[in-house]
Amino acid sequence: MTSLLVLSSLAFAAPPAAETVERHSDIAYRTDAGADKERHTLDVYTPKGKKNFPVVLFVHGGSWKSGSKGMYAALGQSLAADGLGCVICNYRLSPAVKHPGHIEDVAKAFAWTRANAAKYGGDADKLFVCGHSAGGHLVSLLATDPQYLKAEKLHPSAIRGVASFSGVYEIVPKVKVFDGAFGTDETVCKKASPLTHANGKHPPFFIAYADTDFTALDKMAEDMHAALKKANSPSDLMKCKDRNHYTIITKFVEPTDPLHKEFGAFVAKCCK
Repeated sequence: MTSLLVLSSLAFAAPPAAETVERHSDIAYRTDAGADKERHTLDVYTPKGKKNFPVVLFVHGGSWKSGSKGMYAALGQSLAADGLGCVICNYRLSPAVKHPGHIEDVAKAFAWTRANAAKYGGDADKLFVCGHSAGGHLVSLLATDPQYLKAEKLHPSAIRGVASFSGVYEIVPKVKVFDGAFGTDETVCKKASPLTHANGKHPPFFIAYADTDFTALDKMAEDMHAALKKANSPSDLMKCKDRNHYTIITKFVEPTDPLHKEFGAFVAKCCK
């Protein structure tokens, strides 16, 4: 669901002044014998000279089969320039793995972030997850289905807030874009759908989609928001004007972007 050609522009966007941001690259968040030396790594961006700042784990999109942390350097630098820590993780991709391989990796990356946030100056009690497209699906599933964080001896309550941009909330069996990552079994697809689990108390959500997004993603976003509200779980919904599935994230790195501003306000509200 994410074009590498389009999103590669993120890696070449003008970064903030180097003196304001520190970058720590290619850190392994899984080191056991079965770890992948490329896909089980992450980058950390932090604001220089600050302490006890909120930290955002960002998960990239790419239809669960493409993408990498390096493409989002400008995003990490932009959030760090705002005074936030930003951890951007790789995860294993299809066809090398199928569900739940991707979400298991994201859970491990979150556990690493929780354990190491203070080491880089962040506040481990102010952890956020954010994702675009397939990454939006993964952070939403992480927050709504406790089993993945339970495997890391954590609970979704460790997440202060969830931001999902052009995310996927329902995995539909026998739809081509989902088959490679999830297969066609209806039960597997239903359990992999954040909408299935949006029926209780969850961390606050900030859901955004583009006014010319991919087909069905607008309705999915509205349905996810409605399900959370019905369950009395906090949720904010934003329709981004003059944006498509790609520009919603490429423009996000700009401090003047409306979504960038609303995300900052969401983080601030959740940290009160």
